[in-house]
Amino acid sequence: MWHVRDVDPFPTDFLAFQATRAGSALACPYSSSDEFEAAVIRSKLDAGAYGPKRYRRRRNVFYATMAAAGLVAILLML
Repeated sequence: MWHVRDVDPFPTDFLAFQATRAGSALACPYSSSDEFEAAVIRSKLDAGAYGPKRYRRRRNVFYATMAAAGLVAILLML
């Protein structure tokens, strides 16, 4: 026996949502996919997704200081 569906296939809430969203699409602010990918990477860097930068800077300063100290030690031995 076939039953008639009591549920409307397009609920009025969905249609009202579509009516409010109609015509509100914006153009993409990026002219190419390269610009979009750069913006995604920049936002991830700003959010700290790739780890804190301060540890890398601190490590690089430590290595530069050790290299300078080693150079001074070598020059003093001559």
